Amino acid sequence: MKNVLMVFASMTGNTEEMADAVKEGLEFGKANITIKEVFDASASDLESYDGIVLGAYTWGDGELPDEFLDFYEEMDEVDLSGKKAVVFGSADSSYPQFGAAVDILIAKLQERGCTVVAEGLKVEFSPSAEEKEQCRELGRRLLGLD
Repeated sequence: MKNVLMVFASMTGNTEEMADAVKEGLEFGKANITIKEVFDASASDLESYDGIVLGAYTWGDGELPDEFLDFYEEMDEVDLSGKKAVVFGSADSSYPQFGAAVDILIAKLQERGCTVVAEGLKVEFSPSAEEKEQCRELGRRLLGLD
């Protein structure tokens, strides 16, 4: 797998930090990476790539961020059969559902025929050095390197 699309949303920069680390893992595998913030992406873009990386922080009591809602709804129109994906996001454990946006995106990818190759990576607020390494591993795992 060489062509990977990463789509993410970050409000405070925590999920963007995770995205940067996932990108490093993908670069290790020499993937051709296209990175888009979700408001610059369309779900139909996913169909043009072998690998998909989605990143979203969890909003409120366990919801997707507002800027991800249109993209999420557009996903109902795409066929992701044969594609592989990973999902990550920052979250706050003070809410009843920790990192639910990650779970919501995984379920939608699977519903659309995509194979999610790793458990969703959820990080409390800003990623630590160890959690950034987990993000790099997530990128490598998408490419089958871990």
